[in-house]
Amino acid sequence: MKIIFAILIFSIIILFHELGHFLFAKRAGIRVNEFCIGLGPTLVGFTKGETKYSIKLLPFGGACMMEGEDGDSKAEDSFQSKSVGARISVVAAGPVFNFIMAFVCALILVACTGYDRPVISGVMDGYPAQEAGMKEGDVIKKLNSKKIHLYREVSIYTFFHGDQSIDVVYERDGKTHETTITPRYDKENDRYLFGFYGSGERTKGGLVKTLQYGVYEVKYWIASTLESLKMLVTGQVGINEMSGPVGIVKGVSDTYEAGAAVGWFSVFVGMLNWTILLSANLGVMNLLPLPALDGGRLVFLIIEAIRGKGVDPEKEGMVHFIGICLLMALMVVIMFNDIRKLF
Repeated sequence: MKIIFAILIFSIIILFHELGHFLFAKRAGIRVNEFCIGLGPTLVGFTKGETKYSIKLLPFGGACMMEGEDGDSKAEDSFQSKSVGARISVVAAGPVFNFIMAFVCALILVACTGYDRPVISGVMDGYPAQEAGMKEGDVIKKLNSKKIHLYREVSIYTFFHGDQSIDVVYERDGKTHETTITPRYDKENDRYLFGFYGSGERTKGGLVKTLQYGVYEVKYWIASTLESLKMLVTGQVGINEMSGPVGIVKGVSDTYEAGAAVGWFSVFVGMLNWTILLSANLGVMNLLPLPALDGGRLVFLIIEAIRGKGVDPEKEGMVHFIGICLLMALMVVIMFNDIRKLF
């Protein structure tokens, strides 16, 4: 059952991503030759109108194959025959739909479980937060220039900036206070500590609060993804610490088992959290300006819009082909690391 949940989450997220491309392609009058979920040989497929709809053997990935997308085509309904604006909307629709999906799931999550307010539930004796005058019940409003809405934003910010001094703006009894906290290294925990912590208690609100914190929930996962990418680029984490499909399936499976021990509602909440995380993550990753990704295609389209003339389709296709090869090689390395971690 836990493997089925993982495959379902993957499939739904990819389906929604490709659906964005598909709907905007149809809207722009572009012929879609095939709309598929998965990779590899076709398991089930049928043709309706001009499009073949299919499910592939491997439940990772998917595609919306448009006429003339990766090469020159003279057809009036080809991708290349449409305006730059239309093509940009088609390419950008996939990641945008992922963010929409993450937001819808976040609304359901916040409506069901509430949100974690950035309230301090305690301070540690002798640590910087206590020395700076912070107390239980203080509401953190800002860390340096970053506005805070969820306690998890506090946790993730202090994790990524754990060895730096932080300017803290917090609220107590309706009054705003400011202080600067310099973390202290703790030998026992082998990390820097600011000396405050939250309870993780969640608060429910009305419709407006649900909408508001649904946005904050998605924003949190987008920011976490960007911070993780920054650490990867700067060498603070290595490829060995990245997770691919195998690692994600294990994570989903572990969440399912932990939730099942409590009840089906806990499983439901856990799967929602994974869906928000993966959907927001996929949206961010696809917008990176790298060949073969939606972001890479957008770069070429923006160049065309600025120059008034597109890059040679064959040359662009070659760049994307090289990008696909490199991405597949990276996926193999990450999958190997995932499998190695299992043993």
